[in-house]
Amino acid sequence: MSGSLTTVSFAHRDHSNDTHAMKSEQVKSTDVEDTHDKDYDWEHHPANPRNWSPAKKMDNDYPGQFFHPQVALYTFVTPLASSIMAPGLLDIAIKFDITNPTVIALTLSIFLLSFAIGPLFAAPLSEVYGRVWVLHLGNLFFFFFNLGCALSTNTVSFIVFRFLAGLAGSPPIACGGGVVSDLFAERDRASAVALYSIGPLIGPAVGPVMGGFIPELIGVQYVFYVVIAMSGIAAMIGIPLLRETYAPLIRLRLDNVALDPEKTTVGHPTLQGEMSKWAYLWLNLKRPVILLTRSFICFILSLYMALLYGIYYLMFSTFPDLFSKVYHFSTGIGGLTYLGTGVRFLAATLFGARVSGKIYIYLAAKNGGQGKPEMRIPALIFGSLFVPVGLFWYGWSAQAEAQFMMPIIGTAIFGFGLMTSFLTIQLYLVDTFTYAASATAAASTFRSLLGFAFPLFGEQMFAALGYGGGNSLLAGIAIVIGIPFPVWIYFAGERMRTNSPLAR
Repeated sequence: MSGSLTTVSFAHRDHSNDTHAMKSEQVKSTDVEDTHDKDYDWEHHPANPRNWSPAKKMDNDYPGQFFHPQVALYTFVTPLASSIMAPGLLDIAIKFDITNPTVIALTLSIFLLSFAIGPLFAAPLSEVYGRVWVLHLGNLFFFFFNLGCALSTNTVSFIVFRFLAGLAGSPPIACGGGVVSDLFAERDRASAVALYSIGPLIGPAVGPVMGGFIPELIGVQYVFYVVIAMSGIAAMIGIPLLRETYAPLIRLRLDNVALDPEKTTVGHPTLQGEMSKWAYLWLNLKRPVILLTRSFICFILSLYMALLYGIYYLMFSTFPDLFSKVYHFSTGIGGLTYLGTGVRFLAATLFGARVSGKIYIYLAAKNGGQGKPEMRIPALIFGSLFVPVGLFWYGWSAQAEAQFMMPIIGTAIFGFGLMTSFLTIQLYLVDTFTYAASATAAASTFRSLLGFAFPLFGEQMFAALGYGGGNSLLAGIAIVIGIPFPVWIYFAGERMRTNSPLAR
C-alpha cells in the first residue's frame, strides 16, 4: 500500500516540480526494495548483476561477465566511426566537390552533433526498458546508416547519413556508465570504467590510423565498409551473449514469474494506474537535462570534459592540413600521426585505473572504510595538469615547424591528461548520481556538442592566431576550468551532494 501511495504522490509532484518528482521516485524505489526484501534477499540474489561471478560466465542464465567487454566493444566501434574518415577529408572534398572549409569540417563533425542528441533519449530509455535492446537496436541502425554513407552520391545525402549514424551510434556511450554502475560496487569501478572509457577515446585515435591508408589505396568510401563490418561483428557477438543488467527490470521479471499475480505490479510505476507508461517515460527523458541544469557539479565536470573533447576533435580536423602542408605527409602516413594520442590513452588508462583505485581505497580506509565520490578527485587534479602542457607543446612546436615528432609528443602529453581526467570524471558521476546512465548521458551530450562545434572554427582560429597562439588560448581556458573547480569540488562536493535530491 505504501508503494502505491508513494507513486500517487510522485505522479502529482512531477507536474509541479521535476526535482521533487525525482526525489519522490527515489523514496518510492526504497519502498519497493523494502517490499521485495520481504520475499527474497536481492543483495545476495544470484540474479543481481553485482553477484555475477566468473564461474557463471558460461551459464546460459547468467553470462553476465560477457556483458562488460561487449559494451566496451560497442563503445569502441561507434567513436571509431566518428574519426575514421579524418585523414581522408581532402578525398571527401574531392569526391563531392566541396570547396568550403567549414563544410569539409562539417562532414566529419556532424556525426558528433547527433552523438550529442542521442544519449538524451537512449540513456532514459535504458532506465525504463533496460540496457540490452537499446544497445542492440542502436547498433543495427548504425550498421545501415553507415551503409548509406558508403553509397552516398552527393554532399547532402552524405551529411544526412552521417548525422543518422551518429544518432544510432550513441546508445553505447549513453548506457555504458549505467552498465558499470549495474555490475560493480564503488571500490571495484575504477578498472571497469577504465575499460569502458577506452572506447570513446581510443576509438577516435585508432580510426584515423585505419582511415589513413584506405582512401589512398582503394577509395574513401571503403572506410565505411570497414565500420559496417565491425558493427556486424559486434552484433553477431553481442546479440547472443548480452543479458540485461538493469536491476529494476530484472526484479520485475522475477516478480512476473511469482505465484502471486498482484506482486507483479507492486512498486512498478509503469504498470500501475496512478502513473501511465508515457508519464514515466517522459520523466526519464527529462532526467539528463535536469541533472545538467540543476546540479552544478554535474554541469562543471561535464563542461570540462566537453572542453577536452572539443579540443581533441579540433586536433583531428586540423591534423590533415598540418601534416600534409607543413610536413608533406601522404594521407596514409598522416593517419599514423594520430598514434601519439592513442598511445598515451592506453598509458593513462592503465595509470588512471590503478592509481585512481588505490587513491580511493587509501582515502576510504582513512575514513573508516567509508568511500566518498570526492576521493576520485585527486586523480582528476593530477591529470588536469598535463592538458595545458600538452597543448603548449603541440601548438608552439607546430608553429615553429619543428621536427614532426615534437608536435606528436605534445599530443601524447595532452592525451595522457585527457584520458586521466575523462576516467576520473566518469567515476565521479557514476558514484555520485542515483541514475548513473542519465548522468553520463548528460556529460556525453555536452562533450559531443563541443566536439561538433570546435572543428568548425578551428581552421579560421589557427589562421588568425597560428598554431601556437590558438593552442595557447585553449590551454588557458583548460587551466581556468580544469584546475580550480576540481579542487573546489574536492572540499565542497560532499556538502553539495548532501543537499541535492539528485545524488545517491
